[in-house]
Amino acid sequence: MTNSKKLMLVVFLLATTVFYAQHKPDWDKIKTLKIAFLTERLSLNTQEAQAFWPIYNAYEAEREKLRNKSYNDVRSKLKDADNLSESDAAKLLSQYLAYEEEEEELDKKFLLNVKGVISAKKTLLLLRSEEDFKRQLIKQYRDKHKNNK
Repeated sequence: MTNSKKLMLVVFLLATTVFYAQHKPDWDKIKTLKIAFLTERLSLNTQEAQAFWPIYNAYEAEREKLRNKSYNDVRSKLKDADNLSESDAAKLLSQYLAYEEEEEELDKKFLLNVKGVISAKKTLLLLRSEEDFKRQLIKQYRDKHKNNK
């Protein structure tokens, strides 16, 4: 993953964390919309859906837990990065990289598990569909805020 993509990911994660904290009902609505979006895009049959959704939900819960821990341990301290000593900054950077590696391992494990219950083609479609959903969500957010100005 390139540095610019990682930076965008960090910004997105921070934004969603703040958004989630302020708008829990909205977050629940987004989750519901995402489930509907993915269900439609993946065209899962009953057997696939019964095997897929528990894996996906467990992955999402683990990912959210990791993000919250990462935010509490690292990302919340990034605001004061200018005031950190070089030693503290190095420790914080090491923690950040450890969380990135942990998230990457979680993603790999998830994809291998999912590939066991849906086809590789549908697994790739899942990845693309999640990106499409994020883009659609960001576009709607921008459009809504552009119209409110």
